[in-house]
Amino acid sequence: MYFEEIQKEDMLQLDVAGRIDAVCSDEFQNLVLKAFTKSNYVIINLAEVSYMSSAGLRALVLGEKTARSKGGKQIIINAQPQVMEVFRVTGFLSILEIR
Repeated sequence: MYFEEIQKEDMLQLDVAGRIDAVCSDEFQNLVLKAFTKSNYVIINLAEVSYMSSAGLRALVLGEKTARSKGGKQIIINAQPQVMEVFRVTGFLSILEIR
């Protein structure tokens, strides 16, 4: 997994690439949670993510909870079809804001 942080006005965008699985899920979770220490509004760009396991989903749920507790927002953008299918099958389409 690789990532880049991009500050956009009052939002922080995380451009993530690669596979988000058990091997890197702790790193991904820390990345998401750390982003909320820098901004209450975090965009997670999954355009280059080819796979996401349940460990990656857990990180996104923790990010969503953190956003809500801070009165902020977490937005997932550009998810690939295979990642969107994971969101659909797990019911995450109704939990996360995905554009």
